[in-house]
Amino acid sequence: MTFADWLAETGARVESDGMAGVCTSAYELWIGALRRNRFADPGVNIYDRPWDALVILDGCRADVLHGIAHEYEFLDNPGIHRSPGSTSYEWMERTFTEEYRKEMERTVQVTANPHSQRFFDDDDFRKLDPVWRDAWDETRGTVLARSVTDRAIVAGREVAGTDDRLLVHYMQPHFPSVPAPLMNGVGLDDWLDGSEHAWQGLRRGEFTERDVWLSYVENLRYVLDDVAILLENLDAERVAITADHGNAKGEWGIYGHPNVPLNVLREVPWFVTSATDHRTRDPDVDSMTGAEPSDETVAERLEALGYADEGT
Repeated sequence: MTFADWLAETGARVESDGMAGVCTSAYELWIGALRRNRFADPGVNIYDRPWDALVILDGCRADVLHGIAHEYEFLDNPGIHRSPGSTSYEWMERTFTEEYRKEMERTVQVTANPHSQRFFDDDDFRKLDPVWRDAWDETRGTVLARSVTDRAIVAGREVAGTDDRLLVHYMQPHFPSVPAPLMNGVGLDDWLDGSEHAWQGLRRGEFTERDVWLSYVENLRYVLDDVAILLENLDAERVAITADHGNAKGEWGIYGHPNVPLNVLREVPWFVTSATDHRTRDPDVDSMTGAEPSDETVAERLEALGYADEGT
């Protein structure tokens, strides 16, 4: 966006929203300024670290996961990883590059993130399973963790070979929160169709920090409970649990995860554990197929996750 475009949009916002429009434009101008930091650490590619299976927790803050790690036996080997991206699409764009083509070709990826359609083709990986295409929960506006877990179990047992890597990308703890949806200030329908986003609601004062934080932490516990199930139904000597990016709750005046190189967005958790298939779960394979969504539907699903505009 050029400065002239920003001025034009600011005028339109002020005309329709008054001072709220001024605040929105000022926030976007500040994001643009931070985005121009050319000296930021570029981060480390996941393929430059050792793992047999990699679990991505979408939008997971390192401090939050470290704070509740004691609740889960498999989170006993903590660390930090510098992500190359501050948003899911930026992480994908900078991670799955031609330089790592050979590693990608032996990677089985199971992903709940709709941004995968922008960057991945079926032949980019040993196998690509875009769970979001046929397991989207319209009521909650996201992909439930169990859908991802079941598909990952099948991929680990039936697809991935001994020389392959398994990458499992959950949608949580990214909002909307499954166990503790935020309904303060907006109706549920507005929340799910992308009209609102938790971190931006916090910025505007529509939610308290306590409400957003508790909802976010419960969503993290929700997905970790499923990661525990996955680890009991997968054989992998070295499993890394990390995130594509973090989230800001006001640091440097930023909320959510625009593509700016702040530490709170780039420094993500990196826990190492192992997995053994005790076959404690039989995946619900009957629910694994569905109609192919249209491009319009894909756009709506991204909007429901808060990606109506770049970096939100």
